[in-house]
Amino acid sequence: MRFETFEMERLQSVWENRVKFNLSESGVHPMSTRELISDPDFLDQLLDTPLGYSQSNGTEELRKSIAALYPGADQANVEVTNGGSEANFISICGVLEPGDEVIVQLPNYGQIWGLTRSLGMAVKSFRLLEDRNWAPDLDELASVASPNTRMIVVCNPNNPTGAILTPAEMSSIIHLASRSGAWILADEIYQGSERDGKATPSFWGKYDRVIVTSGLSKAYGLPGLRIGWVVAPEAIISSLWSFHDYTTIAPGTLSDMLARVALSGPGRARCLKRTRSICRNNLPLFRSWMESQGSVLSMVEPKAGAIAYVRYDLPINSTALIERLLREKSVLVVPGDHFGMDSFLRIGYGAPAGHLERALEQVQVIIQDLRPKTIHAR
Repeated sequence: MRFETFEMERLQSVWENRVKFNLSESGVHPMSTRELISDPDFLDQLLDTPLGYSQSNGTEELRKSIAALYPGADQANVEVTNGGSEANFISICGVLEPGDEVIVQLPNYGQIWGLTRSLGMAVKSFRLLEDRNWAPDLDELASVASPNTRMIVVCNPNNPTGAILTPAEMSSIIHLASRSGAWILADEIYQGSERDGKATPSFWGKYDRVIVTSGLSKAYGLPGLRIGWVVAPEAIISSLWSFHDYTTIAPGTLSDMLARVALSGPGRARCLKRTRSICRNNLPLFRSWMESQGSVLSMVEPKAGAIAYVRYDLPINSTALIERLLREKSVLVVPGDHFGMDSFLRIGYGAPAGHLERALEQVQVIIQDLRPKTIHAR
């Protein structure tokens, strides 16, 4: 079996720890363990914990904490995974078969798009529309949905646009899914990173065939813990646990412990407050930089997440542009090509403010060099 190369993840894997300025991240600057843990006794307990296998589907305490985020769920509705990416992977493998029809919202994090194509599913798409502030084209979704549709995939809040579905849009997606009894797979990993502090409503509880994936990497600023989860009907979770047995087996023991802290009442409040503060404080800085570039750059402002999906008006392909940024300025951003949309860049603005400013200065040098030069006749 051959899998398509996941171009964005490969780019980041190769370069993110080598460049001077990494603006490819879609989350905020990560927390440290000491920042997360304020109790010195717990730090000692952490250091003294034997590094054996943890409960493979997540400890009971952690699953209860996750279930509490989703009204009507209990621990039997939760499978803890190694990051949101594993949550997505086992959800696709556990529910779909080769040949099944799946509809993927685009632009989107490319994992499920590539995975379903590689596994032989019949993949269709519907798009978010820039001229409607990245609202979904529900007419397109209605036109591609069929009695054979087995799953509709959304990312809400969205990566790369930072857009959030309205309640009416969510209801329309649910209605279209219900016509064929399709599953909705809702990647909700950016829930909690909204700048206005209002949590994005979950698809959970609004339809009986919903699978939610999420984790601690984006809204919580804890990507290094590699803690994700699936919330789904109990029978689905039982099936997905079997798939998990064949992948990574179990979350890390220390990661499970730290995740319990992050998802406790005080810990969760502290993590989300920090993320939203970074997003609120850094976006004006990023907006000011955008405005200084004149008409060359434009964006629909994100409502959530520390990412901006930026359109540029320059005579260069997006992959060629990021190659220049890498080679000449040691700056990494994500090209629109990785979302099937040239003339866009996904730029993360969740770094410490001073670092972000220095990185954007380097991007500006390349932009200025690429601007069409005005030739004055003598």
